[in-house]
Amino acid sequence: MTRVALYARYSSDAQRDASIEDQLRLCRTHAERQGWTVTLCYTDRAMSGATLLRPGIQELMQDAQRAGFELVLAEALDRISRDQEDVAAVFKRLRFAGVDIVTLA
Repeated sequence: MTRVALYARYSSDAQRDASIEDQLRLCRTHAERQGWTVTLCYTDRAMSGATLLRPGIQELMQDAQRAGFELVLAEALDRISRDQEDVAAVFKRLRFAGVDIVTLA
């Protein structure tokens, strides 16, 4: 059984609070089709993807070290970060913890 953590984020610029629920719903549906078990959800509401100084993504990376899940599922890579260097850093930290990242887009 693959344990999955979901991550969703929206910035205040072009999205609304319901965007979080939409993203999580899409990810849950995908996880169910794959036979994965969603164990945790992390969110950052009205937070820019230009920085990793967001409580939800920081908590996700800390929890990955505790081996609570094998996979992070997000709607798109830009939900993790809009900065390619930050995406690479998150990917590297998660891989070190044995956690993969999967996106729907």
